[in-house]
Parts: sequence; C-alpha cells; structure tokens
Amino acid sequence: MEEWESKLAEVPIAKSDLNQLIMNYLIIEGYKDAAEKFSEESGLHSTVDLGSIEERMQIRFAIQNGDIKSAIERVNDLNPDLLDTDPRLYFHLQQQQLIELIRQGKAEEALEFAQEELAPHGEEHPELLRELERTMALLAFDNVTMANGSHMSPLADLLDFAHRQKTANELNAALLAAHSQPKEPKLPALLQLLAWTQDQLDKKATYPRINNIIEAVLEGPATATTTGGNNSNSTATRP
Repeated sequence: MEEWESKLAEVPIAKSDLNQLIMNYLIIEGYKDAAEKFSEESGLHSTVDLGSIEERMQIRFAIQNGDIKSAIERVNDLNPDLLDTDPRLYFHLQQQQLIELIRQGKAEEALEFAQEELAPHGEEHPELLRELERTMALLAFDNVTMANGSHMSPLADLLDFAHRQKTANELNAALLAAHSQPKEPKLPALLQLLAWTQDQLDKKATYPRINNIIEAVLEGPATATTTGGNNSNSTATRP
C-alpha cells in the first residue's frame, strides 16, 4: 500500500488543472453560486459569463416543470437563431409541449397543435415522423396515468419525468455549444474511466483500489479472479 501511494505521489498533477476540472463541472451543470464561490476561493477566473448560467438554468427548470412555451420564449430571447438552425432540437421541444397537452387531457388542443406545429417538421424531416406518430399514439388512451400517478400506457417513457429531463439536457447542450462551451462536463467521464480501469485491473492483479469514489481512499488490495468477475461495489461500462 505504501509503495503504491508513494508512486502515485510522484505523478505530477497541477492544482490549476484540478481547479479547471471542478470549474468546468460547476459551469456546465449550472451551479452558478458554487462556481462564483469557487472562483473567489481558488483565484480562478472563468472565461465564461457566470451570469449566463442563471439563464440556462431557468430554461432547464421551465422544461422540468413542463412549461415548454416559457422555455422556448427564453431560448429565443437568449439566442434567437438557435432553434431556427437546429430543427431537430426545435421538434423535440414542441414534441414535449404536445406531451404536456396530452398529459393535461387537452386532446383537441393537442391535435390542433400537432397539425399546425409538428406536422410541418415531419414533412421537411421524414426521420422525425416516427417520433411524432408515437407521441400522437398517446391520444389512443383514455387515461394516460392512473390515480396514483403510475403510467398505464405502453408509451410510458414519454410521460416520465425522465423524458422532460432528456429534452432539457439536449437543449442545455445546444446552448453550451452555441457559446463555444463543452456540452458535457469532464469529471463524470474521468470517474467512469477510473471505474472501468479498476475493473480491468481486478482481472489481472492485486492492488490498492478506490472502492468509494466520494471518499476517494485507497483500500485493498483487491483480490484478482480467474473468472473475470470484479470486486467493485458499482457496475462500470467501458467509456
């Protein structure tokens, strides 16, 4: 263990690189207050206008709350050209608005909205037709949710909060890209790479490993196996 820690200590890691990694995560994930505080404490000045984080997060929260119309209006105020130049993104926002109308039981309004707003997208981009047809199929069910809130429809994924989150993430990534910022934070990918690397090492050697990413303490060594199993408390996939 001591030899392993000694070798790790010899690996040069600049504190400025770690600070940049943390700031990258805070900005992309929208933690404005934390980013401002970290900037003060670390002396790291971001090239990104931290005020823009607040605008992105208001748009994200609007979508998470099902207020798609408000989200679209905010996007147009922030970046008037974005939705005009990204028809797939605009379709997905309008698809989510259609889902919200169906969720509220506004069948006639949903039909009218689909014909006026979404159908033209399908004509111009045939690859989107299947998504539109699947969403419209929700109207075939009298009750899309049960009294306890669980979904009766086989199209339940469209009604889940996760679908709102998916739409919000897609829009957030587009807003970041429009301002020449990375779409995804680097930190989660590095943690995934760490987990995958340890799983591969478990098959070949014994070594001190990090079992709890939050505490980041070396433990072990792990016991190598001949069957290819891993001793990790979490499942990792190759990045």
